[in-house]
Amino acid sequence: MKKHIMLTAPSADDGTPDGPVDVVLEGGPAHLPRSLRVEPGEAASGRLKIANGAGYEHYERVRESDAGPWVFRWIMRTRIAE
Repeated sequence: MKKHIMLTAPSADDGTPDGPVDVVLEGGPAHLPRSLRVEPGEAASGRLKIANGAGYEHYERVRESDAGPWVFRWIMRTRIAE
């Protein structure tokens, strides 16, 4: 099953790092990876939306820290409308 992250990029000059950032996912389905590397603009909004089967898993950033990976906690699942 193909999984991908769908996010909108923020505007320029938002203070995000220049290169990819490591993110850690807490909670959510056990079969999703627990860590990802994403472009900083993808995670800068503080929310991730990950396609999973017939829906999306939603994560929200929980720790503000420049050192180490950004941590996102699972907050809900939504289903794809048919």
